[in-house]
Amino acid sequence: MTQRAKTEVEEPEPGRHSDCGAVEAAHRGLSAAEVAERVARGEVNDVPVRSSRSTAEIVRSNVFTRFNAIIGVLFVIILIVGPIQDGLFGFVIVANTGIGIIQELRAKKTLDSLAVVGEARPTVRRDGVAAEIATSEVVLGDVIELGPGDKVIVDGEVLESDSLEVDESLLTGEADPVVKKPGERMMSGSFVVAGGGAFTATKVGREAYAAQLAEEASRFTLVHSELRTGISKILKYVTWMMVPTAIGLILSHLFTLNMAGPEAIRRMVGGIVPMIPEGLVLLTSVAFAIGVVRLGRKQCLVQELPAIEGLARVDVVCLDKTGTLTEGGMDVSELRPLGDSDPVYVQQVLGALGESDPRPNPSLQAIIDSYPAVGGWRCTESLPFSSARKYSGAALNGPDGESATWLLGAPDVLLPAGDPVLAEIDELNAQGLRVLLLARSAKELDDPEVGRDVRATALVVLEQRLRPDAADTLRYFAEQGVQAKVISGDNAVSVGAVAGQLGLPGADAPVDARRLPADQEEMAKVLEQGAVFGRVTPQQKRDMVAALQSRGHNVAMTGDGVNDVLALKDADIGVSMGSGSEATRAVAQIVLLNNSFATLPSVVAEGRRVIGNITRVATLFLTKTVYSVLLAILVACWQIPYPYLPRHLTLLSTLTIGIPAFFLALAPNRERARPHFVKRVMRYAIPSGLITGVAAFVTYLLARSYYTGPDALAAETSAATLTLFLTSMWVLAIIARPYSWWRIGLVLSMGLAFLVVLVTPWLQSFFELKLVGTTMPWTAVGIAVVAAALLEAVWRFVGRKFPA
Repeated sequence: MTQRAKTEVEEPEPGRHSDCGAVEAAHRGLSAAEVAERVARGEVNDVPVRSSRSTAEIVRSNVFTRFNAIIGVLFVIILIVGPIQDGLFGFVIVANTGIGIIQELRAKKTLDSLAVVGEARPTVRRDGVAAEIATSEVVLGDVIELGPGDKVIVDGEVLESDSLEVDESLLTGEADPVVKKPGERMMSGSFVVAGGGAFTATKVGREAYAAQLAEEASRFTLVHSELRTGISKILKYVTWMMVPTAIGLILSHLFTLNMAGPEAIRRMVGGIVPMIPEGLVLLTSVAFAIGVVRLGRKQCLVQELPAIEGLARVDVVCLDKTGTLTEGGMDVSELRPLGDSDPVYVQQVLGALGESDPRPNPSLQAIIDSYPAVGGWRCTESLPFSSARKYSGAALNGPDGESATWLLGAPDVLLPAGDPVLAEIDELNAQGLRVLLLARSAKELDDPEVGRDVRATALVVLEQRLRPDAADTLRYFAEQGVQAKVISGDNAVSVGAVAGQLGLPGADAPVDARRLPADQEEMAKVLEQGAVFGRVTPQQKRDMVAALQSRGHNVAMTGDGVNDVLALKDADIGVSMGSGSEATRAVAQIVLLNNSFATLPSVVAEGRRVIGNITRVATLFLTKTVYSVLLAILVACWQIPYPYLPRHLTLLSTLTIGIPAFFLALAPNRERARPHFVKRVMRYAIPSGLITGVAAFVTYLLARSYYTGPDALAAETSAATLTLFLTSMWVLAIIARPYSWWRIGLVLSMGLAFLVVLVTPWLQSFFELKLVGTTMPWTAVGIAVVAAALLEAVWRFVGRKFPA
């Protein structure tokens, strides 16, 4: 955000109306002594910046989870009955939880540091000097200045009003701006859409209206996340299956098989633990958190973690031209007086109009830079620019004493259809130039009809500066199948020309939004066909977002102006520029602090990495859940001991799921985000789990008929473990595709680690794994090979029959 220099409060010019932006000398603000007194009393705006969860909340949410509670109980049971190697799963959970906490704390640090950079800095008047200060430094009774786009940070009472219009829609739901006059109430959380003024802070800190709302719903609220929703649904079903399975296992081992209590408990725990996809929740949080850190390095503030996922699922991006495709500044390229207008006189009028607005927009600033004010002109009343009106104005007294009402704004709004001047303007717009009309009105400035029947005086031709990275970004979206819609308040032909220079498909057929149908269904049809829309009002932007959403589109809206706020709020994902108004930064889920539209592809890519990789690893976790449930059911039906101890499944889970999933979840992934997360995961996990479970159980049954004697169960378990490992490894090998050197290395290293366990005597003893003879181990390998072939066939069949 550009720092506003300290300015002395000036005395009003003789005879100059305060509506023209002069500051009342009486409203000099608090003195330094008064500020110190209020700080001592604690009357400060001490609401903390809340860009993420607190440290305590992060620790609590990672430690006190449903599955950590279940795992914790089972771990304590194993510690009681022993041995310790059957409780290894408990230490894995501790390590995983620690990783989750550390990664999210890193993300919090990044978020908090970036939030301070993007924090609103209000202009406060003290001792007659106006200067920007931190929000937390505002005290009760401070005089706070306001201009277009400024957010009202505390409650207060209007002190000065220069056609001050405030949007309170984020608080009240009322879309129409409210004109504020001295003495009226200002609510924190609202923002200025037109005009300017100042107000006195009457409620600060947690007493302010917006702060009270924030206490009820803190800023760390999650946008809709299909990943989180889908994983929660899966975990709910798993919980329901665990309880009856545990009861069935313990009863069958105790009473049917007459097994000793400690051994029965170990076998029951061995059947229950692998059902829990505990690492899936952890890896999702870690993937989001690392995404936040990566984007933070690129000066991208993600205010809500799943917004990364949301932008990756977007299929329509609505772009505001000014500040997004073009840079904020403009240059006057030509001044064309109309009729017999005197060029010198026109330049003087433009200079006086520029001086009448204390907070000029980029268009007016370009005029001020080209035509500075000259003496002899006096403003008696001013009308600030409004995106709804499309023009600004002022009542001016010239050097000759003549009074006149002047307007500066959109030619096609101020002139009637068919006016010959419009043809000249269309030619300029077709070149990508922006044109403003200087017109004289015979009506008073406060007349609602002041913009009708005006006399055209001159055309101001402005040249816009294209962002050098905009063309590449638009090309990226086109390649990724994301439709880009340019929605602007400017002339449609001019916007189309700018978009055409950047290579946007469909830019040659711009649509004037004033001709859009009001019906949502009809509007949606036009929006899907068109790519460029001009003369769009703030309310229309909101309606356009709703129309696209009604057709099933996931819509992202970018913008930096106050007129974008409503649409940003309603879009699935709102993206604001860091230099944009405070209001847009407050409602957006993603803030581009470097003001670079080119950062968006990085956000999309990061989201796709998270979605694609979590979908991959979820298949791994849920394959384990499916085969664990199946084995428990088969064991209960056959009335035989559960083949695995917890230590066996901890080893298998670590090598075939835990370690590989961590690397796969953080790997690059440019796969397009697709919907129906649960369906896409389960269509592979269910058949994979069934094949893996049946293969392991068949090996176990064959081993039971092959081995005899007191140590038979250990030998049977070892053979069944070998089949289960090899089949699970093949599932990992399928999921790791497409192969790269590190993916191949990952799979091979996991296989090598298991081989080390099988050939190292003390590890054999620790994990109670020892292959006996050669016939049964090679039979186990053969069954695993058949299972692998079945897996390949099923995956290909599912991919063809049930495409995502």
